[in-house]
Amino acid sequence: MKHARVIFEGREHSGTSHEFNGQQDAAVRLDDGRIVPQEQLVWLPPLAPTARPRTILALGLNYADHAKELEFKAPEEPLVFVKGQSTLIGHRQLTHRPAGVQFMHYECELAIVVGKTAKNVKRDDAYDFIGGYTVANDYAIRDYLENWYRPNLRVKNRDTCTPLGPWFVDAADVPDPMALALRTTVNGTVTQQGNTRDMIFDAPFLIAYFSRFMTLSPGDLILTGTPDGVVDCKPGDVVVTEIERIGALVNTIDAG
Repeated sequence: MKHARVIFEGREHSGTSHEFNGQQDAAVRLDDGRIVPQEQLVWLPPLAPTARPRTILALGLNYADHAKELEFKAPEEPLVFVKGQSTLIGHRQLTHRPAGVQFMHYECELAIVVGKTAKNVKRDDAYDFIGGYTVANDYAIRDYLENWYRPNLRVKNRDTCTPLGPWFVDAADVPDPMALALRTTVNGTVTQQGNTRDMIFDAPFLIAYFSRFMTLSPGDLILTGTPDGVVDCKPGDVVVTEIERIGALVNTIDAG
C-alpha cells in the first residue's frame, strides 16, 4: 500500500493513494474517508513521527556511471554522509536555490525506510528490517563541493534540499527493490534514467554494513545514491524524480 502524510483544511492527516478521474495515485483517501485530489493538499514527508531524532544516511557515488560522470573511481566500500531532518520537505513543495549559486542539481534516489531495530544484521536477513521505500531527491550545491568523498555541509545539508515522497510504500509491495527503473524530468524533458540494479552496494548490503557498527532504528532513512544524468536546475524549474512502483515526486525550484 502507498501511504501519505498531508495537511488538508489546516489539519494533518494520514492517507493512502487513490485513483481520481481515472488516473492512478492522483488523489489521497484521508483517514476520515474523504478523497482529495493531490493539488488540494499540502504534502509532508511520508514518514511516521519518531520519538527520537531520525538518522538519515546518504550514499555518495553508489552508481558506477555517476562516479564516471564525475570523473571519480567507483568506491570499494560505501561513501556515506549524514543529513539533518531540516533538509526534508514533502511532495509539491519548493526547494530554495541560494543566490549566486552556479550549479545545483537533483539526485533521484531510492530511499530505504528502516522498519525495526537493526543491529549486526546478516545480509540474508536484511530485507526483514526494511519497512518500506520512498523517493528522495537529494539536491547538491556543487559550488561548495570540496571533495566528493567528504562533502561540505553546505553541499548536502541545506534546508528544503531533500524532497521526499509522495508515498511511503510498504516493503511487501516492492518484490524486488533492486530492479526498479528511475527517471528524472526537468520541465517535462527526460534528463536522467537508470535502474536500481546498477547500484554498487545494494539494499541488503547496506543494512548489514551499517548495522555492524551502529544501531538502525524504525524510521531511519538510507538514501541509496543516484545514476548519471544530473543537470543544473534554475528557479522556476519543475523537477520530477520518479521510481517504478514507488511514485513520482514533484518539486519546484525557487530563488532562496
